[in-house]
Amino acid sequence: MTAPVQHQRQTVGPIQLHLASCGEGPAVVLLHGFPEFWYSWRRQLPALAAAGLRAIAPDLRGYNESDRPPGVGQYRAKLLVEDLASLLRSQPDGQAIVVGHDWGGILAWRLAALHPELVRKLVILNAPHPARYRSSLLTNPMQWLRSSYVGVFQLPYVAEYLISAADFRVVERAFRTQPKHKEAFNDEDIARYKDALRRGLSEPLNYYRAALRYGGDLFSPPHRIEAATLVIWGENDPFLSTQQLHGLDKYVPNLRIVRLPGISHWVQNDAADEVNKLLLDFCRS
Repeated sequence: MTAPVQHQRQTVGPIQLHLASCGEGPAVVLLHGFPEFWYSWRRQLPALAAAGLRAIAPDLRGYNESDRPPGVGQYRAKLLVEDLASLLRSQPDGQAIVVGHDWGGILAWRLAALHPELVRKLVILNAPHPARYRSSLLTNPMQWLRSSYVGVFQLPYVAEYLISAADFRVVERAFRTQPKHKEAFNDEDIARYKDALRRGLSEPLNYYRAALRYGGDLFSPPHRIEAATLVIWGENDPFLSTQQLHGLDKYVPNLRIVRLPGISHWVQNDAADEVNKLLLDFCRS
């Protein structure tokens, strides 16, 4: 019998986050990226719960049903990481296995670097280590091209208009055309993502705006990750090249990398069974 997904709000510092959780046992915290929300982990929550773990998927600050404080400065990485640190401290063991995709993965890297005592293990899905990403921008013109959307996202009102135009056509097109497996996102899934974005789009975009204004939050030391780390990487990612994996062991000495050929950026949806097996094996190891 599949454990039901439960929903609650939890105070973390000055705000409240909406949490979706499933199961009982040691905590596994799953962090979504842009333009998603907790529902990104709909295929992982029951699998982790069935394995005797408590899977917790928050809506990050500014997303869906979590609080959305106004202003770009409210979305600088320092504050986002502290939200997550507060969430982990509230767990029975005062720590958790942390899993992050896209922006959730970037925050997971920073959380593990700044608060190693809170992170039992780390799993990253298609999210660059900040120091490695900065290095690639300096040396790889192709990564600049792949990241060009970040420049568009800096434009207030313009970015919001382009993303929301024609009922979020650009989002729907990405979910329908980029995955290798077309069942990764069905009509109901896409409708739920659109509904979440209608609740607030400027706040998720402010992650990108704050990243440029407060770059030190992401790119300053420490960079070293002490936790055992699994990186799962869909190789057919239009936004991030596999060069992000090169030299990663410089920052992450206890590292395993699993590359999934043909799988898109939306890896936990595009290759759910493979991701679930890798997650469970790593959590048990």
